[in-house]
Amino acid sequence: MRPLLACMTLTLIPLAIGAGAGTAAGQEPPEPDTAGFVGTWMGTLDAGAAQLRLRFVIAETEGVPGATLYSVDQGNAQIQVAETTVSGDSISMTMPMIGASFRGTLSAEDGKITGTFTQAGQSFELVLERVPDDEGAVTLRRPQNPEEPYPYLAEDVAYANPEGGHTLAGTFTRPASGGPFPAVILISGSGPQDRDEALMGHRPFLVLADHLTRRGIAVLRYDDRGVGESTGDFGTATSQDFASDALAAVAYLKTRDDVDPGKIGLAGHSEGGIIAPMAAVASRDVSYIVLMAATGVNGERILYAQAALIARAAGAPEEAIAANREQQRAIFDVLKREPDRGRAGEKITAIIRAGLERANAGGETAGDDAMRQAVAAQVRQVNNPWFRYFLTYEPAPMLERVTVPVLAINGEKDLQVPYQENLREIEAALRRGGNTRYETHALPDLNHLFQHAQTGAPSEYQSIEETWSVEAMELIADWILKTAGGQPRYRFSEFPLLSTP
Repeated sequence: MRPLLACMTLTLIPLAIGAGAGTAAGQEPPEPDTAGFVGTWMGTLDAGAAQLRLRFVIAETEGVPGATLYSVDQGNAQIQVAETTVSGDSISMTMPMIGASFRGTLSAEDGKITGTFTQAGQSFELVLERVPDDEGAVTLRRPQNPEEPYPYLAEDVAYANPEGGHTLAGTFTRPASGGPFPAVILISGSGPQDRDEALMGHRPFLVLADHLTRRGIAVLRYDDRGVGESTGDFGTATSQDFASDALAAVAYLKTRDDVDPGKIGLAGHSEGGIIAPMAAVASRDVSYIVLMAATGVNGERILYAQAALIARAAGAPEEAIAANREQQRAIFDVLKREPDRGRAGEKITAIIRAGLERANAGGETAGDDAMRQAVAAQVRQVNNPWFRYFLTYEPAPMLERVTVPVLAINGEKDLQVPYQENLREIEAALRRGGNTRYETHALPDLNHLFQHAQTGAPSEYQSIEETWSVEAMELIADWILKTAGGQPRYRFSEFPLLSTP
């Protein structure tokens, strides 16, 4: 789940933090000295079978520290650090995307940060040394990113969402001549996303929009509310609120002479695949939907499955995976039973700290300000309106009400939204509702981002040069053109068709 944009990842494996001095009772924690940590740091993680160079870029914005991790020997894979806290000479960084954390101490003698890197219940010593900003940097190749001048019209646009009282900004593309055109609106996955759904050095929606527009389809992609040039409050919104943003996009396209108002569809990725059916049921102006790595079951089931799959791909022992699931279950029970966010936060904090104590086997954690902040970051990740909504939302009843044509595709190596269960449940819901105009496809070797992948783990996303499988984009384009009355030139026979009525 969040913080991954087009992904839903929540790995709460207890982090085994090494014993530290902590803060004595009654004393104020030391003032943070973020400036001493700002810069680029390199260290080598000895993982037994592999030696991995890690590069941390630590910055400060208006007094608030932040960091980005790069795994140099894994294609310079970029991993956003969700929370960075500094307390005196100690720094703590959490990376829930890969179920990892780092906590270290800056030495006044040699200038190094010595600490512990923890992932999937396993801890490794890691020493970081300050290096020039360009050391260890790798130029990422993204050959699918289109370059201007484009052979089509690309226009920056803005339109209002009267229901939310905010303005959405995006980019509209269409073929250079002809029209009116069938159109599709791209809806991003979880987390605050820009119009390109940019993550891991990739710009998936830019690449997909380029491909579809070259095939004769108009495309609108937009910044989420409160992101980029869009106004509004992202932090208090749920998937249902985001559906109103998608409908505002539909209303905008209906005002354009170059768009066929009877051929406007929605294509949602990950969480966007939850939002698209909501919007389609609410408006007769939606003529089709494309579900890309969408969920067919509630968030709780998704999170259990993805946490286990991602941890297992990272080499976590089964006992750690089982412990993580038990901790997830306890946290989810609190969220489902305790409506008061304050009381829920206290209970979740206690659950996480208990897990830390067990994982640390008696090491000191209580009273450590950096640890308190790291735990607070995990609590904030789950104790918010969006997560509460996602946790219990059942997609099936809404899918049963969808009457327009549906294309549902998932990658067989998707570890975040496992294809078998989710495509099966999407199809079952459409059948129960009497919808006979749908297709479901499982695409071999593709991950959650529809890249050709080795394992499907999120840690691979950035190291893969490909942003989108061409076959997947062709499948989407052909289906839209066929559904909108066009003439597809690509044949579905090259893809495994799971089912069609």
